[in-house]
Amino acid sequence: MVDQTELNRLFWHSRRGMLELDVLLVPFVKEVYSTLEEEDQARFRKLLSCEDQDMFGWFMEREVPEDPDHYRMVRMILDRVQP
Repeated sequence: MVDQTELNRLFWHSRRGMLELDVLLVPFVKEVYSTLEEEDQARFRKLLSCEDQDMFGWFMEREVPEDPDHYRMVRMILDRVQP
């Protein structure tokens, strides 16, 4: 179970200052993160340590992350919002 302090920290860390990232990451933390398996929660925290420009390229599907953990989380987030 995820405690509120961790969720608050992740919420603020997900606010990147780049609208394209904020609209994907913040709702994911609010609505999905606490339901993830521990391994995926760790993958998401790892994703947040990436550079904004890298994540922007991945989420806009201009590039594919080399790290399989990053790839899994990017796909999970995109699959949630794409029809």
